[in-house]
Amino acid sequence: MPGRLTAPRAVPRAALLALLAGLLVPVGLVATAPAAQAAARVSVANPDGDAVVDPTYATTLTVRGSGFQSVQGGHGGVYVFFGTVSSGWQPSSGGRTGVDYFYVPDSESADNQGFQKYVAFPGSDTASSANGGLMGPDGSWSTTVTVPGAVFTAYDRSSNERTVDCREVTCGIITVGAHGVANSSNETFTPVRVADLYDEGDALAEPAAGTGGGAAPSTAAPGAGAAAPTAEAPVAAGPATLEVDRAGAVAGRALPFRATGLPAGQQLSVTFDDGAAAAGPFQVAADGTMAGVVTLPADTSAGTHELRVFGLEEELAVRFAVQADESGASGEAGATETVAASTGDPSRYAVAFVAAAGLVLLAAVARLLLARRRAALR
Repeated sequence: MPGRLTAPRAVPRAALLALLAGLLVPVGLVATAPAAQAAARVSVANPDGDAVVDPTYATTLTVRGSGFQSVQGGHGGVYVFFGTVSSGWQPSSGGRTGVDYFYVPDSESADNQGFQKYVAFPGSDTASSANGGLMGPDGSWSTTVTVPGAVFTAYDRSSNERTVDCREVTCGIITVGAHGVANSSNETFTPVRVADLYDEGDALAEPAAGTGGGAAPSTAAPGAGAAAPTAEAPVAAGPATLEVDRAGAVAGRALPFRATGLPAGQQLSVTFDDGAAAAGPFQVAADGTMAGVVTLPADTSAGTHELRVFGLEEELAVRFAVQADESGASGEAGATETVAASTGDPSRYAVAFVAAAGLVLLAAVARLLLARRRAALR
């Protein structure tokens, strides 16, 4: 009959499921698509272009990184060391220096001996102390690291000496988050080989500063002229003393120190609170003085603490008061770093939004189709 209303035909169950599946697949693809981010990679090359260090003489390695997580304006950056690691060494997994990984010690000052480098994030508040340059916005960087030889002396958590022989264990370039910020995206270990690179007469046979026992590497470049022999360095007269910048003794900050009356030419280190922090080795000047800085742990409690010179026959230490960081600069900087590391690519928020919108649309279409089917069955 003209004009008569007819009930809508029932939607077949198979067609309904097919339609739902068609809507679900693209939404699922959008929701699970990972943000593109290259993994951190490090390349190492000596002057000949190989990842090889000499067992006896110092080797300068050019180290290049790519795919690292770069945090614009973030506190810190990446430390670049030469050393050895064990299983589970990464700080983000609970690994600790002096237990799970060891490296050639050096001061944290910008003009250190080149055994350690600090690469700062672009715009970092600590960029002025970056002796390894700045990281690019794309996570790329380049620096050089001096390897004193196959044998070096490191320190464990109790400031006890430990000799590392890279002819017996695998050594290489280590990168970790700087200034106590653990970041798994920037933790890498790139092994190198040990092999003779120079003839015996090509380099000076002077020990490299800070290498400790074992072989006697040289920091002099091969082919350099031999220096004239000098008389034995004099020992400074007077009792040994150690003093710190008491006004600058704040948790989480670098603490300058100065010692006098020390044996000239000796390599010494300093330890804070029996290994909570350490720095060095530092070479005593001809006048018996030694100066440097040590970074106090951010979690150092307010109160009296101790700095000790390690490597002397007689104990030399100073006790002083450490203040809490009232400004909260260390904590805020760390929080900024953590947030930046966890958020990653902002496009992830867009992916999540599209996925949520797709699910809402899917639910609405399903309800509409079910309502039509119920009406058809009445």
